[in-house]
Amino acid sequence: MCGLTGIVGKGPVGADIYDALTVLQHRGQDAAGIVTCDDNRFFQRKSVGLVRDVFRQEHMHRLKGNIGIGHVRYPTAGSGGAANAQPFYVNSPYGIALAHNGNLTNSSELRKALFQSEMRHLNTDSDSEVLLNVFAHELQARGQLVPSPDDLFAAVAAVHRRCRGGYAAVAMLVNHGVIAFRDPYGIRPLVVGYRGEGSDREYMVASESVALDVLGFRLLSDVQPGEAVFIDAERRLHMRQCADNPRLTPCIFEHVYFARPDSLLDEISVYKTRKRQGEALARKILRERPDHDIDVVIPVPDSSRTAGLSLAHTLGIRYREAIIKNRYIGRTFIMPGQQQRKKSVRQKLNPIRLEFEGKNVMLVDDSIVRGTTSREIIQMARDAGASKVYLASAAPPVRYPNVYGIDMPSAEELVAHGRTVDEVAELIGADWLVYQELDELIRCSKEGNPTIEEFDCSVFDGNYVTGDVDDAYLLRIDEERNDAAQAKRRIGSEGDGVVVGIYNDPSEATSA
Repeated sequence: MCGLTGIVGKGPVGADIYDALTVLQHRGQDAAGIVTCDDNRFFQRKSVGLVRDVFRQEHMHRLKGNIGIGHVRYPTAGSGGAANAQPFYVNSPYGIALAHNGNLTNSSELRKALFQSEMRHLNTDSDSEVLLNVFAHELQARGQLVPSPDDLFAAVAAVHRRCRGGYAAVAMLVNHGVIAFRDPYGIRPLVVGYRGEGSDREYMVASESVALDVLGFRLLSDVQPGEAVFIDAERRLHMRQCADNPRLTPCIFEHVYFARPDSLLDEISVYKTRKRQGEALARKILRERPDHDIDVVIPVPDSSRTAGLSLAHTLGIRYREAIIKNRYIGRTFIMPGQQQRKKSVRQKLNPIRLEFEGKNVMLVDDSIVRGTTSREIIQMARDAGASKVYLASAAPPVRYPNVYGIDMPSAEELVAHGRTVDEVAELIGADWLVYQELDELIRCSKEGNPTIEEFDCSVFDGNYVTGDVDDAYLLRIDEERNDAAQAKRRIGSEGDGVVVGIYNDPSEATSA
């Protein structure tokens, strides 16, 4: 899962892109990058680390120009490290930089075609570089010295025909503008907004609407599945449907965990959706355990707060924020490796003992994936003096890998895979455990936008909406991307420099 943005403005956009990336930091903490364009040249800074650590004042001064794109990354396909920091760049045609959120399910076939038929070299194992080169090849095939919107939309249409999986992307062409597009299923989110009026109007695209809000942009619309948005260098907006049979099936896990609660995705309020999740979960508890002995409801911060509050209100039980979060530790779900996740739980969360001592505590979490965090938090509650510890998950059991850009590549690493609810409860140490029902989760999201007929719920039901995922593919991504494989790649990339880009040493050059 990654976050991306692109802006075409009246003046320098580097600072605005930086601010947008800080708002999207929750979507990726492995690396960050910005590329801007000025006077027919690219200016770039990208590296591993958080946005605040990657960009210093001297870097921001070099990011000149009124056109730019940015990216925050956490690794799924492609190993971590500086070499895979985005945006990626190719010099032909025109000079294109691209940032990508998602995962291509046919990247292996595309790699072969790019090398054998189209004679393009790929420098990393990231499928984002594959997507960039497919787009570049298709645009170059148009053979135009100055690309028109028709040329760009034709290239995106070809990308949709060739690439499968979940993807949202934003690309910048030197002196021509920014183009953004979304896969034909709309699995990964993408929005477009504007600031100003008339000849002063500026445009922005981003993974979530909250990035528009903080910069004073108004939400114009979601980019529709299969649609492309082109903002030319004169700040004119062009939009066109580029897929033959688009069908909106957005990832429901965005509403469960990834997106910020103050975002709107496909016209759905993430906050209201999580509020409904808590209410539905409370109703299930009342059905299954009408004589429960819960004394207090305590959410696991931050993404379960909204569901936890509405659950407590519906049950008529005290709500307490009794687990305090260290905001300088990243999101444990997206940290590589079980040992790092386990260690980070205790660094990140600390209980207020007086709210636990002698009480039967209902912990509320947004989901249970590997079980590492849940097990540590439940033990933390017991160590703080809780008499009993119950756990409610606002999402159903996560039993299947994700192939569309979320770091769940291995079924064997999922605590609910092949286990009953009681077995999971025993493994994580809960006195009892309650999961959300899938049909209730879907209802909670669908209520926000009744026109959506289907969501991607593959991590819960194993139904992959693109229709091209089989057991052989799942086995391959398990072998390539499980925790052991990622640990091996991290060891191999320890020598990576902290600064990478179109130029290697920022003291020697400031442009492409």
